[in-house]
Amino acid sequence: QVQLVESGGGLVQAGGSLRLSCAASGRTFSSYYMGWFRQAPGKEREFVGAISWNGRSTYYAASVKGRFTISRDNAKITVYLQMNSLKPEDTAVYYCAADPRGSYDDEYVYNYWGQGTQVTVSS
Repeated sequence: QVQLVESGGGLVQAGGSLRLSCAASGRTFSSYYMGWFRQAPGKEREFVGAISWNGRSTYYAASVKGRFTISRDNAKITVYLQMNSLKPEDTAVYYCAADPRGSYDDEYVYNYWGQGTQVTVSS
């Protein structure tokens, strides 16, 4: 069993930066792909990015590519989402997820989810 806890959300002005953290429990964390998703009010949850188990491969949605960076520290069993050049349309609840049993950009294949952290970008 894996438990995920996100932190680092908050209110930021457009153009600013935030770093989200996703702290995990469980001895098998280092073997999991990890994903970040977000859900804006009135919209479906969408893929933001993912990182391979060893951190060597990362994948991003077109809407965040070049602005967001995913990294992980397996020793600290934590995954990070560095968000730069934030835009009002990035406002959403951000979730981390672990252990996809299929395509990393498909929310329905992830086995474990955090509770989410709110990110609000003001214009």
